[in-house]
Amino acid sequence: MNSVYIVKGNIIYTSRPAEFAVIPNGYMIVRDGRIAYCGESIPSEFESYPVEDYGDNLIIPGFVDTHAHAPQFCNRGLGMDKELLPWLETYTFPEEAKFSDLDYAKTVYSAFVNELWRYGTTRSILFGTIHKESTLLLMRLLSEAGLSAFVGKVNMDRNSPDYLIEDTDQSLHDTRVWLEEARQFGPLVRPIVTPRFVPSCTSRLMSGLGDLAVEYNVPIQSHLSENHGEIEWVHSLHPDSSSYTDVYCEHRLMGTVPTVMAHCIHLSDEEMERMHETKTMVAHCPYSNVNLSSGIAPIRKLLNHGISIALGSDISGGHDISMAKVLTEAVGLSKMKWAEVDASYASLTLPEAFYMATKGGGQFFGDVGSFETGYEFDALVIDDHELFDPNERSIEERLERWLYIGDDRHIVGRYVAGKLLDEPPMAM
Repeated sequence: MNSVYIVKGNIIYTSRPAEFAVIPNGYMIVRDGRIAYCGESIPSEFESYPVEDYGDNLIIPGFVDTHAHAPQFCNRGLGMDKELLPWLETYTFPEEAKFSDLDYAKTVYSAFVNELWRYGTTRSILFGTIHKESTLLLMRLLSEAGLSAFVGKVNMDRNSPDYLIEDTDQSLHDTRVWLEEARQFGPLVRPIVTPRFVPSCTSRLMSGLGDLAVEYNVPIQSHLSENHGEIEWVHSLHPDSSSYTDVYCEHRLMGTVPTVMAHCIHLSDEEMERMHETKTMVAHCPYSNVNLSSGIAPIRKLLNHGISIALGSDISGGHDISMAKVLTEAVGLSKMKWAEVDASYASLTLPEAFYMATKGGGQFFGDVGSFETGYEFDALVIDDHELFDPNERSIEERLERWLYIGDDRHIVGRYVAGKLLDEPPMAM
């Protein structure tokens, strides 16, 4: 790529949750992969640089998926009539065990990476499996595709099937080796420490993982308060801890390095305060919360506690990898929370949900998810002209229509850190 180039089109993004920033027929100057300027005209000092003119198309930030299970890609749409724990036992664990086979892993992971590209998920935070080599393979495929991700080698040493359980010492050893080997992938694809969740990790494993995260200065991801049965199980395993959240804090898995916790549906007010104090991000997964009968997360209440909220597809508890559809589902669920549970839970606006799917999750990666000066240039070019409408629409209305009724076929360009990406290959 050129060190400096110009992109032109109908620019729309959210620098803050309250509203869209819109620049019709605007220009962005991209220098060394970052935005040097975004505005209505080309500054004189840049007039000699090449312009990629996308005409009347929309240009939006790339989507950020802050919670997905890559090995569950082939399980999408299965077991949607079950709750979390039976679903894990019936579908998830048997599928994840297959990733000890690198040929199988390559087949599935290459399809998964291709699907991320297709649907415009330019950044993601992913669970792998307990298998070190297949997790490194996933990282390699993402790196070769030019996509950005945090990828986790999963850890689990208790309450797991015999075919998918680790010895504690071996789990910690493999994680250390994996963290060392993951250095090869550079700034776009990085490791994230990944205890599956409290029920599947002993105290010694959790403490060891917390120490590794601090030692290697890498972030942490896990699950928190997704399902009532899960919460009761955690309490039975850790009766001396005041809450599910405190179990993580006691093992240095919250509050030491950047941390993202998926779901967080049933937190107490005290737990919400702890989340705020530790600056822990919530990955809200609306499709999964519905499919597995987990509940409707109180997103407005979490926001009121000052907690950062992003969005996750939660493949395969969630059935749709499209973050456009995930964000519209987040809006819809927030309306149901307002209508059926408590009218004090103001529903999400579209700009708020769009912010969560872009800059909200992008903050975990740094200056990502917006078109503000200094941000990495992650972008999607949307050609929405096939969505029939004889009416004149604003740029905001065109974006809204595409989010609800468009799909990957309308994405005609995908940029990550300033690089225009080609479609990644599929393993045959």
